[in-house]
Amino acid sequence: MSKDKLFQPFQIKNHTLKNRIGVAPMTRMSGDETSIPRKDVLDFLVRRAENGAGLVYTEALVTDYESAQGYPGQARIATQPQIDAWKSVVRKIQDAGSKAIIQLFHCGRMAWPEINPAKRSIAPSAIAPKQDNPLTQSPYPLPEAMSQFDINHVINGFVQSVKGAVEAGFDGIEIHGAHGYLISQFLSSYSNQRTDGYGGSVANRFRFAREVIRAVKENIPDDRMLLFRISNWAIADMEVSLFADREEWQECIHLLDEEPIDAISVSTYNFKTPAFGTDKNMAQLTREVTKLPLLICGKIFDRQTADAALEDADIALSGKSMLLNPDFVEDLRLGKELKVYSSEAANIAYTQEPLP
Repeated sequence: MSKDKLFQPFQIKNHTLKNRIGVAPMTRMSGDETSIPRKDVLDFLVRRAENGAGLVYTEALVTDYESAQGYPGQARIATQPQIDAWKSVVRKIQDAGSKAIIQLFHCGRMAWPEINPAKRSIAPSAIAPKQDNPLTQSPYPLPEAMSQFDINHVINGFVQSVKGAVEAGFDGIEIHGAHGYLISQFLSSYSNQRTDGYGGSVANRFRFAREVIRAVKENIPDDRMLLFRISNWAIADMEVSLFADREEWQECIHLLDEEPIDAISVSTYNFKTPAFGTDKNMAQLTREVTKLPLLICGKIFDRQTADAALEDADIALSGKSMLLNPDFVEDLRLGKELKVYSSEAANIAYTQEPLP
C-alpha cells in the first residue's frame, strides 16, 4: 500500500474525493421544534470540510413525521425551511472542496412513543430491547409489529426525505442499515421473527432493505451517490450478534452488492477486531464478496490506524476524533501522536456547548 494513500484522491461513482478521510455520521439531538439543528452544529460540519475532510456526513436524519423519531431534538429534511437550512450547509461544504453526504434512518423499536408524533414505536416484530433506554432509565416499550401498510408508509418516508436531500444539493445519500435501527432490525433474526416474506431466511430479512434502496434510487439523479451503512453491533443489547455468523454476514453483503448502490459503509467498534470467530476483520470479510467502494470506521484515531484501515477499505471515517479535534486531518498529515477519545468526552455532542 502506498504510504500516502490516505491523502490520495478516490472516486465513488462520478465523484472524486480529495482524500480518503471522512467525518463519520453521528446522531445528534440539537434540533428545536423546527427539526433544524442549531447553527453551531451545522457550522461544525462546514468547519471540518474547511479543515480538510474529503467526505462530510450529516448526523442521521429521521425519515417520516409519524414513527421514525427515536430521540428528542432529531433533525428532518421534509419541509422547505429544513431543506433551505441544509442547502446552505451543503454549498459551504462543497465550496471547501469536500463531498456532503446525508444519512437517513428510521429508529424502529429504539424509539419511545412519547416523542413520536404518532405516539407509537414500530418494528419488524413485537420484541422490545432487553436493556433499559439510557435516556429514560426505563424499559423500552413493546413495539407494534409492522403491517404491510406500515412498511409501505415507512418506505415512502425515505423517498420523501431523499427528495428533500436532492433539492438541498447533497452529493450523496446514505441509507442507515446499521446499529440496531429499523433496517438493521429487519436484517437480524434476533429482532425479526416474522413469518411472512420479510422474515426467516437472510434473503427474506433483506427484503425491506431492498425495497427501501430501490424506492430511493428511483428518486436520486444519476449524478448523486447512494450508499448503505451496515454493522454487526447495535446500540441496545450489544452482546447479541446481529448476524449469526460469517456466512450470514457475507450473504447479506452479496445481496447488497446486487443492488444499485455505489458504496458500502461498515461500522465497527474497532476495525482491527477479528469477526465471527475468524482471523479476519469486518472489512476483510466484506471485501471478500464485493468490489464496491468500502468505507470503514471504528478506532481510527491517528495516522497509523488510518493507514492500517485503508489496507482493507477505501475510506477511513472517524467520529470522536473528528468531533473533538478540529485539526484532525492536518494532524494525520503531519503524523502527530494522537490519543483515543473516550465516549464520555464525546458526550459534548449532546450538550449546548459549541464544538471546537
